[in-house]
Amino acid sequence: MKNILPLIALLWLEADPTTAAALSDDRAKKFTPGGEFLNQHKYQKAPKFVETNFQPHQADAVASKQGRAGEQQPRAYHVNENIQQVSPLSQEQPTVVQQYERSMAMVPAGEFIMGSATGDADEQPVRRIYVDAFFMDRYQVSVGQYAKFLESTSQAAPPDWSIMNKSRHQNRPVVNVDWADATAYCTWAGKRLPTEAEWEKAARGADGRTYPWGNDLPKGFHANMKKEKWSDHYVLSPVGMYEEGKSPYGIYDLAGNVWEWVSDWYDQDYYASSPSKNPAGPVQGQSKVIRGGSWGSGPKDLRSSDRDSHLPSARGMGTGFRCAKTP
Repeated sequence: MKNILPLIALLWLEADPTTAAALSDDRAKKFTPGGEFLNQHKYQKAPKFVETNFQPHQADAVASKQGRAGEQQPRAYHVNENIQQVSPLSQEQPTVVQQYERSMAMVPAGEFIMGSATGDADEQPVRRIYVDAFFMDRYQVSVGQYAKFLESTSQAAPPDWSIMNKSRHQNRPVVNVDWADATAYCTWAGKRLPTEAEWEKAARGADGRTYPWGNDLPKGFHANMKKEKWSDHYVLSPVGMYEEGKSPYGIYDLAGNVWEWVSDWYDQDYYASSPSKNPAGPVQGQSKVIRGGSWGSGPKDLRSSDRDSHLPSARGMGTGFRCAKTP
């Protein structure tokens, strides 16, 4: 049975600090193969706070658009697709790309704003974090890509694979994979899972925006979200479908569609003591961080600063991944 989690009102300041928006907390719809909610694993001990005088930069307003009816065609994959290096944002260091990667974007080295002063306790304190340049997959790993991995290795297929691996689902994100599955795929592909800090920078850029596209609340043309329940794999959108939801670096689906595994162990209080350069998470823990929200998430979970976690062995119809690579 589906566990209906309570709605919690959340207020936070948007681009105009004098304006507060009330959001419903359609909290953490992370599904098991049978459609039930997976429990969250956030620790409930008292949060630690650190004083900070840091004021996030304000993002430019994003033009309002009308919602689009129907499903767009997914972007085609090109075997020889090169990285398109975007113009570096403020305070970022451009890196010369020595090797071109298929369907990856280059995120320049530099500082960004990590966390949210008005989000959950585990998103605080807000800090400036520096990360080295890295590549990030433009798209969530698809069923078709994961099928090639299974064909080339002795890795066991995830539950429900015979249904997932239909021709009509090849461009949808692979789901029902645990953290070890995601790690194994990225290793096989010559990549790795991104760190939590890398993931957040790839999603929000250097200007402290709330969502990958800016500060506007999510609309139907931004992300696959707010679906009521799992029925079949058509609940998932083909990867790369939401052009208006791209991050500043041209990376798709960093909000909605599926939650994404990252490499870090989860600790609610980690931000209070994490290094300010290339943080890689606690050395141990009980659960792994997931980011980005899913097809069942509301506006709060789609925020780029939102953190949540699963046990490493957890599988769900709302959890997938993408890979990163060090230049």
